[in-house]
Parts: sequence; structure tokens; C-alpha cells
Amino acid sequence: MFVTRTIITIAVAFATITVAHAQSYPTKVVRIVAPYVPGGLGDLLSRAIATGLTPLLGQQVIVENRPGASSIIAMQTVAKSPADGYTLVFASATSLAINVSTFKNLPYDPVKDFAPVSLCFTTPLYLVVHPSLPARSVKELIALAKARPGRLTFASGGNGTTNHLAGELFKSLARVDMRHIPYKSAGPAMIDVMAGHVDLMFGGAGLADAQTGKVRVLAVTSARRTAAAPELPTVQEAGLPGYEATLWFGILAPANTPVTIVNRLSQDINNVLSQPVMRQRFSTGDITPSTPDELADFIKREIPKWRKVITSAKIEPE
Repeated sequence: MFVTRTIITIAVAFATITVAHAQSYPTKVVRIVAPYVPGGLGDLLSRAIATGLTPLLGQQVIVENRPGASSIIAMQTVAKSPADGYTLVFASATSLAINVSTFKNLPYDPVKDFAPVSLCFTTPLYLVVHPSLPARSVKELIALAKARPGRLTFASGGNGTTNHLAGELFKSLARVDMRHIPYKSAGPAMIDVMAGHVDLMFGGAGLADAQTGKVRVLAVTSARRTAAAPELPTVQEAGLPGYEATLWFGILAPANTPVTIVNRLSQDINNVLSQPVMRQRFSTGDITPSTPDELADFIKREIPKWRKVITSAKIEPE
């Protein structure tokens, strides 16, 4: 009986300390680890959130760039950090849904090692083709690919990248055979599409180039039309039911971070994302705040979806 009472007393004391710590949060600088090089989209997005969070939290929020190894370095750093709300990560679809199937010995678990806070941004890819390609719609592209099995080519920023997998998902659902041409990054890939060396690409850019006639945009890859180009149909609308492939970003904390801290951060991040200046500044994508549970469910759906695509495409884990 004495032992039981002692254990209960310790547990209550620990819970009291945890609640008190959460209620006083934050008392020092909060760090957002960004697995991206300075100046890129992921870096700019995370810095905008950090700037907006600073006055809401009453403490400085800084961004620490930790690029490299397909975001593994940053993810592993945060997974091993104290679960106190002072170290967060601005993670992407690659970090949370793709790496788990493309690396044999991933040193972090995207589900078990993190506490989801909020989904932040969802950026659709654009299905762009060279103007010389005789396809002005998704249905026409599918028909052309079926008429020319193995002859159409699609570019990407490298094996296992989001635009590569977007193409593989298209091939699988449309039941067509197209040849993948990987590049070292998405920039050179798009340049070769514009030059006519490659037929098409599922890329993050293309709207500006379409206005000058360098490419033709057939559709967006998101489940819903994007505010950046509401006139463009989704791939689903244009003839391929069930298709969705987006580049998305969210904020997570280490696993076991107190729920009160996670909820506080989620609410404040959502307040930042709802500011008109955010929508004006990042008009090329969609701001998509969420609750912690919604982000957790989203990640759990994305992992098997991309694992199936990776397996079907016979992409060997590194």
C-alpha cells in the first residue's frame, strides 16, 4: 500500500510540474529547424511563420537552417531534442511521407518520433507540356501516351522527388507508359521542357512560362483548384479520378511534447496563417492550417499512398 501511494504521489507531482511548465510556456527563444537552404521556398515560409509567431508567443522565434541528406539531418535533430516546445521542425511531404519508403534505415520515425502541430502550406504542382506536344487537355495527354507507349518523356528534379512521384502516380492511375528523365534539380528539368528536349513535367513552376508561351499548363495536381490559378482544372476534374499530388509543409514538435503546448502553438500558428499579408506574400500556393489531429491523420494517409507508388515504380530504397 505504501509503495502504491508513493507511486501515485510521484505521478501527481510529475503531472503538476508538467502542467505548470506548459502554462508558463514559453520563457525563452523558440527554434524552428528548417531542412532547407536559405532563400528557398521552405526557408521563406518558415521564416514568415517565425516572424508572425514572435509577438504572439512573447518570445523570439528563430529559424535554423539544417539542410542536407533529403532533410534527414534536420528531422533527426528535432526527433532527439527535448520535448518542451522550444525546438520545432518545418517539415515537408518528403520528410514525413516519402523518405520512409525511399531509405532502408531511416534514423527517425515520421509518426512515432513527432507530435504534429499544424499543416501550413499546400502547393500544387502544375502539369506542363511543351507547346509542340499535341495535347491540350489531360484526356488528350492520356490518349497520346496510350498511342505512343514508352515514347513520351517526363522530367523531374531527381529520383524519388515529389515531381517524379507525381509522374509515377499519373502513369499508374492512367495506365500509361511514359519514360522518366531525372535531373539534379527541378530548375534544369523545367528548362529542358521549355526547350522541347522533354515532353512534360509535374513541376512547381510553369504559370509565368505559360503566359509567355514557353509551356502549356494542362492542370493542377491538387484535389481542389488552387487560388493561384483558379481557371485551371485539377487533374481529377480533367479526366483522371483519384489523382492528387502536392508539395506540403507542416510544423511538428518532438514526440511527447505536452498537449497544452502543442495546442497553444497550433492555435497561434493558425492565427499567423490567417493574416492577409501571408496570403498576399505566398499567393502561388494555398495556406492550409489544421489541427494537430488533422495533420496526424493526413501524414498517416500520405505514407501508404506514396509507398504504393514507390513500390509500383520499382524505386529501390537507398
